[in-house]
Amino acid sequence: MASHRRPKPASRTRVSVLTATAAAAVALSAQAAHAAPAKQSVKDAKAKVDALYTQAEQATEKYDAANEKLHTLQQQASSLQDQVARQQQHLNQLRDGLGAIAASQYRSGGIDPSLQLFLSSNPDSYLDQATTMDQLTSLQADQLTQLQDAKRTLDQERAEATAKLAELQATRSDLAARKNEAKSKLAQAKQVLDSLTAAQRAEIQHQDQVAASRASQRVNLGSAKPASSFAAAAFHAAQTRIGYPYVYGATGPTSFDCSGLTSWAYAQAGVSIPRTSQEQANAGTRIYSESQLMVGDLVIFFGDYHHVGLYAGNGMVLHAPKPGANVRYEAMSDMTFEFGVRVG
Repeated sequence: MASHRRPKPASRTRVSVLTATAAAAVALSAQAAHAAPAKQSVKDAKAKVDALYTQAEQATEKYDAANEKLHTLQQQASSLQDQVARQQQHLNQLRDGLGAIAASQYRSGGIDPSLQLFLSSNPDSYLDQATTMDQLTSLQADQLTQLQDAKRTLDQERAEATAKLAELQATRSDLAARKNEAKSKLAQAKQVLDSLTAAQRAEIQHQDQVAASRASQRVNLGSAKPASSFAAAAFHAAQTRIGYPYVYGATGPTSFDCSGLTSWAYAQAGVSIPRTSQEQANAGTRIYSESQLMVGDLVIFFGDYHHVGLYAGNGMVLHAPKPGANVRYEAMSDMTFEFGVRVG
């Protein structure tokens, strides 16, 4: 018969060693799981920041569009409210006039006309009064018609005003959302930059400065001619803003976003163009060949038309590039060209 022995218990020393080893393994795993991620390369970080700046600019153009729409709606809503007030006053006047006629008829007694004529001691006088009464009745009918028309007009104008105010409120909400979106993208870009070492941030800044210097200080604009006298004036005005910062929603004179610069520049030339890049894409005749562009033409970039600049000549554009950068010249080849727009 086989014997049944209890297994020999592990010694306290052995248990302690095993426990310590397991604890150490758990600690190392936890440290590995929570270890700070490796520093990303300057190239990757710059690509992320540039992408976020692009998204911020897209949100900025949508913000500008919502802001323009807001101003338009505010004017329209105010005008409609004024119309409603005037129509209400007109309606009240018609009602007052109708009330006066009704009171006059009530005071006349309302006796049957044939009996009034039979009892009248002066038939001629009664006939005069009857004629007046017929005129009052005709006037009353006319005023009733006017009152009904005025009421319909008032109801229609009130409905239009209510709809416009609702659209106004929706646009305010959209405006706030676009503003928050732009701020969020800029904050994310800052987080990426803050995650870098000081040396890495300095390298990115140096790359941007070199690009800006190469584009703006030693640029060869060639001998291209302006599209018109006001295009030349607009381009000259934009040249005076070189070095001024990009700020979302800004229209000058000391900071700009991309469409803020172009609209400001043309305003200096006495020409009004729409505020946003999407609207400016329809501000004139489109030019799809880069070789046909002339100085001062608007240049639209990217498929959603979220960026615009002024053609400077020799394949260069003068523009407010992106958040964190200043107004400068840049090669059109650095961006996705869609078409030019010749204003006028």
